[in-house]
Amino acid sequence: MGGSVEHSWGWGHCAPSPLLLLTLLLFAAPFGLLGEKTRQVSLEVIPNWLGPVQNLLHIRAVGTNSTLHYMWSSLGPLAVVLVATNTPHSTLSVNWSRLLSPEPDGGLMVLPKDSIQFSSALVFTRLLEFDSTNVSDTAAKPPGTPYPPYSLADFSWNNITDSLDPATLSATFQGHPMNDPTRTFANGSLAFRVQAFSRSSRPAQPPRLLHTADTCQLEVALVGASPRGNRSLFGLEVATLGQGPDCPSMQEQHSIDDEYAPAVFQLDQLLWGSLPSGFAQWRPVAYSQKPGGRESALPCQASPLHPVLAYPLPQSPIVRAFFGSQNNFCAFNLTFGASTGPGYWDQHYLSWSMLLGVGFPPVDGLSPLVLGIMAVALGAPGLMLLVGGLVLLLYHKKYSEYQSIN
Repeated sequence: MGGSVEHSWGWGHCAPSPLLLLTLLLFAAPFGLLGEKTRQVSLEVIPNWLGPVQNLLHIRAVGTNSTLHYMWSSLGPLAVVLVATNTPHSTLSVNWSRLLSPEPDGGLMVLPKDSIQFSSALVFTRLLEFDSTNVSDTAAKPPGTPYPPYSLADFSWNNITDSLDPATLSATFQGHPMNDPTRTFANGSLAFRVQAFSRSSRPAQPPRLLHTADTCQLEVALVGASPRGNRSLFGLEVATLGQGPDCPSMQEQHSIDDEYAPAVFQLDQLLWGSLPSGFAQWRPVAYSQKPGGRESALPCQASPLHPVLAYPLPQSPIVRAFFGSQNNFCAFNLTFGASTGPGYWDQHYLSWSMLLGVGFPPVDGLSPLVLGIMAVALGAPGLMLLVGGLVLLLYHKKYSEYQSIN
């Protein structure tokens, strides 16, 4: 059985600035984003009428002139297919018999096909673990001796329908290895929580990524699993579709403001093509406690994107069903923590968040605290000049007044 929930939203108090509107007028037309003030968002677990329940979550965000589709699934390794169309009437078509076959090509489509303006995918292929016991260089790559990775294609996952939450527009994929002879996951799990949003805002907990109507958030949490070493560091291998022979680009943005994520002045972005297109965005920080804070912050290192040639990646049926078999993949690793400082070993907990969306990535403005400091710093000299000018004006006026003769 499938379940669905719906919300709608507008710009509210986050009205775009004239500069942003001009930017959208110039660049956003190819994505049908012009005039979009509200979207209607639905989450639906697509039912499989041919057999057992399969985990295929469809997030659909409909605007006046466009639709965003996010298809999340734990068939094979956990993966998401992201599609943007220039019509509010585009729909998802699923052929379950083909999708579940050894040749799933064509089993997943967004129709009409000629409305598609952008499409790509992310696949979370492996959970990595490193022994950092004898590593003193925190910038070492790899960050320690690698243990055999956990393939997420060999995980057993919960029924996603049971975790569908209408109040928060979220659902959670929670899994553990099907074959676990050492019982490292006897009391643990790896969870991927997916959340859509009804308006532009920020979560209450760090890293407080700014989300918009064109994004959804993924929070990854490793909880309770027994590490294979005393100072184990964990990571994720992530694969995405290449653009012809090239890989997508990775960018870093820096800021003077760290109010939303204390001691973190950087924002990392994965960009598919020139803007506006698809993007993934995250802060290079993870947390070893819940809720996260400065004391439990762990550095998050991203390796450069590289074409996958030396070894086969675990295959995602939904990615092959939508894009076919002739695709070039690129991959990168995310590693969380360092050999010194806090780590997963403290409380057997690790969390990390990212945004996935289409259009222009959200841009952090300066926080009210920083704006206040700047206003005081810049306003004090101006106030002194103003007061000094008034004093001089009054002084000059006092001694230059003409006294009439009676």
